[in-house]
Amino acid sequence: MFISGAILLARLTRVVGSTIIGRIDAKAVDSGGLVRSEAAKHGHVVAQVSTWAVIVLLYCTAAILSVARLGIPVTGLVAPAAVVAVALGLGAQRIVQDILAGIFIIAERQYGFGDAVRIAALGSEEGVSGTVERVTLRITRLRNVNGEVVIVPNGQIVQVTNQSRDWARAVVDVPVPSTSDVVRIREILGRVSRDASDDETLGPLLLDPPSVLGVESIEVDTLHVRIVARTLPGKQFKVGRELRARIAVALRAEGITVPTGLDTEAAGAS
Repeated sequence: MFISGAILLARLTRVVGSTIIGRIDAKAVDSGGLVRSEAAKHGHVVAQVSTWAVIVLLYCTAAILSVARLGIPVTGLVAPAAVVAVALGLGAQRIVQDILAGIFIIAERQYGFGDAVRIAALGSEEGVSGTVERVTLRITRLRNVNGEVVIVPNGQIVQVTNQSRDWARAVVDVPVPSTSDVVRIREILGRVSRDASDDETLGPLLLDPPSVLGVESIEVDTLHVRIVARTLPGKQFKVGRELRARIAVALRAEGITVPTGLDTEAAGAS
């Protein structure tokens, strides 16, 4: 009976949790913002973790009550349980480490549902990048640009780069022939920046008009002119791609050949 009750309550908990998460997501969409608020992302994660914790507690309680119902004295199991707990503790240190790390990730709001992050785990120098799909006390699940699901144990995370916090920056290095007139190049890039800022689609993603910083580096036959744009969190990749396309079209329209293609890197900032 206890097991059946636990199963029914677990299903009810999942339904309630899914309803709460659905309302949080619907509210985030109805707010009309182009990006989720930090409160919405954190609330989604807290609802997921709370649902998981309640279900685990229900099953543990049902197991204890079932043992007591069978007439097995629970107090008599304390000593064996202590031995088993020590053995499990020694053998499951990584699980305990994962859970403790998950608690700190959620409490410190390091990232939330929908955040674009790069996670460096133990044994990985470059780390993995993707969008956060799920966070529990034990694991973080990401989906990368190729659609692959990457699951990282929380205890193995050594560094997190959140590219969706507060604001971000799109950085575009424009390679042009070294014989080009730098003043003319700056004028063209300035015009592209103004047009992008006034654009109905791209403009709302920008926090301020893109800035032309000037020549970033000089090579044998190429100059790299840098343009940067401060964007809404998580939108730096879209803005960078759009700026690159607009810059390429504008340069070709002026008869300026782009040597190798625009090198765009989008860097998140807090």
